[in-house]
Amino acid sequence: MAEAGGTLAAYRALLRAQARAQTAYRTSFVIDLLGNVGATVFDVVTVLVLYGVTRELGGFTLRETLVMVGLTAFAFATADLLVGNIERLPRYVRTGLLDAVLLRPLGALPQLLLMDLPLRKVSRGLFGLAVWVTALAGAGIEWTPSRVVLAVVAPLAGVLFFGSVFVATATVSFFWVESAELANSVTYGGRDFTSYPVTVFAGWFRAAFAYGLGFAFVSYQPALALLGRADPLGLPAWAGWAAPGVALVALAGAGAAWRVGVRHYRSTGS
Repeated sequence: MAEAGGTLAAYRALLRAQARAQTAYRTSFVIDLLGNVGATVFDVVTVLVLYGVTRELGGFTLRETLVMVGLTAFAFATADLLVGNIERLPRYVRTGLLDAVLLRPLGALPQLLLMDLPLRKVSRGLFGLAVWVTALAGAGIEWTPSRVVLAVVAPLAGVLFFGSVFVATATVSFFWVESAELANSVTYGGRDFTSYPVTVFAGWFRAAFAYGLGFAFVSYQPALALLGRADPLGLPAWAGWAAPGVALVALAGAGAAWRVGVRHYRSTGS
């Protein structure tokens, strides 16, 4: 018990140190907060522009699509805040910094996540939450107790799913150091994919991303369940409630990939 308490205290100390360092220059930090909202705002504006020239996209109206956009915006931005800096892993492997991390009596992954926690990205998560709440309010949803639960659980499952994707794709760098672009194509590509109805896509690409990798269960399927719509692609109604299960599978896969990667890692010798 005492050892666990000491470990938690060490993690809290790392977090406090990051907070003090990043907020030391408050004006700069506030500017960073405001500037970081831009990426998420752009994602929402892009959808609004598309609907400026069409009434439906993939068979869905703007109000329905905004439910997916809001869910993705909050889930991805929050996962990026909490886990996104694992993208630095290729640099840590290449420079040997990971050697020092592995020597410490703390978990390697929590250390890496807390070493440079980008607190400036808090604004993205808050904006994503605002989009999510606004989209739900304007979608004309017939609320039931189960849908209220889903409206709370689905974003959290999305955070878990995207966080798992960040970790799983980063572990490729244990085997191929120059893998950053491959990882980005899955993480940021997945964000863009889940911002639209999957009916917009077709063929092997939709099959691979939506159901092979599970991105359809981040926003599309939960949105169908909340809106009370049948899936145009024919999946049963219960698929809309599968997001937590899919997220747990993704978490287990990411954990396994991380453990294999760490065992495979060999020191740079530097």
